[in-house]
Amino acid sequence: MKSDLLSNIYNPADLRLLKEEQLTQVAQELRQFIIDVVSVKEGHLGASLGVVELTIALHYVFNTPEDLLVWDVGHQAYGHKILTERRENFYTNRQLDGISGFPKRAESVYDTFGVGHSSTSISAALGMAIASKLKGDLDKEHIAVIGDASIASGMAFEGLNHAGVTDANILVILNDNAIGIDPSVGALKKYLTAVKNGKNPRQNNIIKSLNFDYSGPIDGHDLPKLIKELNRLKKIKGPKFLHIVTIKGKGLQQAEENQVKYHAPGKFDASTGEIHLKSEENLPPKYQDVFGLTILDLAKKNEKIIGITPAMPSGSSLKFMMDELPERAFDVGIAEQHAVTLAAGMATQDMIIYCNIYSTFLQRAYDQVIHDVALQDLPVIFCLDRAGLVGEDGATHHGVFDIAYLRSIPNMMIYAPLNEIELQNILYTVQLELNHPIAIRYPRGRGVIPNWEVENFRHYEKIKIGEAKCLKDGTKIAVLSAGTIGNNVIEALKDSTNSETIAHYNFSFIKPLDINTLETIFSTFKHIITIEDGVKNGGFGSAILEFAASNNFKNEIEIMGVPDEFIEHGTVNQLQQICKVDVKSLVNLFSNRSK
Repeated sequence: MKSDLLSNIYNPADLRLLKEEQLTQVAQELRQFIIDVVSVKEGHLGASLGVVELTIALHYVFNTPEDLLVWDVGHQAYGHKILTERRENFYTNRQLDGISGFPKRAESVYDTFGVGHSSTSISAALGMAIASKLKGDLDKEHIAVIGDASIASGMAFEGLNHAGVTDANILVILNDNAIGIDPSVGALKKYLTAVKNGKNPRQNNIIKSLNFDYSGPIDGHDLPKLIKELNRLKKIKGPKFLHIVTIKGKGLQQAEENQVKYHAPGKFDASTGEIHLKSEENLPPKYQDVFGLTILDLAKKNEKIIGITPAMPSGSSLKFMMDELPERAFDVGIAEQHAVTLAAGMATQDMIIYCNIYSTFLQRAYDQVIHDVALQDLPVIFCLDRAGLVGEDGATHHGVFDIAYLRSIPNMMIYAPLNEIELQNILYTVQLELNHPIAIRYPRGRGVIPNWEVENFRHYEKIKIGEAKCLKDGTKIAVLSAGTIGNNVIEALKDSTNSETIAHYNFSFIKPLDINTLETIFSTFKHIITIEDGVKNGGFGSAILEFAASNNFKNEIEIMGVPDEFIEHGTVNQLQQICKVDVKSLVNLFSNRSK
């Protein structure tokens, strides 16, 4: 019977004590360890299974952490974490106070660069390599591992473009599995496919043309071949590029056959791969599906409607429209800047553009939002999925900055629906007539109305731009909420013993604000509480403070929201507790303030 090798590996130094022929067993054990933990604790699965052999080879050949290893995005870094002193607490992955699901500098010396957004690895590793040379350290290795979806991003090519004219000691490893979260798209994918199939002439090599020492493609699951090639490349100075071919989900048949679903499958049977299905009967819909089904219905009736997403067709549910109206729905790959300016170009030709980008990823296209859309006052409709606290993905993915970073932009409108009905109706309203760009922000996960599609789909109502609504009357305190966090307020008021003293106003329009309603509120209530699921600095509450100051109101104003710090990972409810905007915290707040 074979001895357990993985349990004796605390860090890469232990790994390097093994004979090369033992590493295949380590790969089997590491792959099973990932499957066993993720099947119970959840997380990103397919990407890490696909790079087990590469992870082992990298830590076996290179002298990490002295040699610097940068993972792109970090979905694939579970094996890396397990081999770098975190095997014993890997079960805490993505949980409150546990280890992060992504590489994080504060967590380990082996995590050389914090990642969560794609396509940063080449630039970061190049920066490290140039710094090493300036410090006279000419032997240190700098390795960037990047996927074929990530390398298609403009930022990755900016890094390649610069690296190719340096003599920096950098190795870029392309992990080519033809998929990111969804299948990779674009001309570069076709090029890489031709290379893998031997149909592309070697002299017609993009990477070699950028002055890299190119090798590959080689089988990324062949450990001896990987180790041999990495040892060869280690002796070569300057920019190097290794093209490896892998299978996302390798080692778990279900994950290999359904790579999109098994990117992050939730709980599943570790032996069979069968996902533990949760009953969806009588559950509210996911907000992303409300968007996807509504825009499909609207697009069938309005030929001017176009949908755009940067590499998130499944996550945004634009896939519904892509499947039925493929000529009017575009996945542009990991290219948020391009997505925004593409939308702007289409808007100049009187098309109605729904540009669906996760809130955290729209940050990557901030200049394009300002310069290409708002400055020209083009009526692009930004649909910001995953707005607010997203949970276990943590600080890199929380969509808590969008209100603050968009509110300062002239011409930009911001709408945060309270529920599915408001989301559906604003999507309907903006395609009727829109004179300015608008951002519609909504959260990850499910809404609050069971059987939404059956009962409410296609019963559209036009929303009045800039109008707030009083959801509940009160006598002493006015609570002003923006977006779906208002549902926490509604529940908290049900549980409060003194709810008759508290009025609740829903400000779905964060910009423009309903000035008439605000004047009534400030003239009626001495104490005002604002509640949002974004940062307090510069957010909805700040807008209310600005209104009060400019109109010389002296009311007591209390702002509730995300504090001036990066919120880590945990369940959404746990993170709302930290920010004191969960239902229980709001019950306590209302009780204390109305005494």
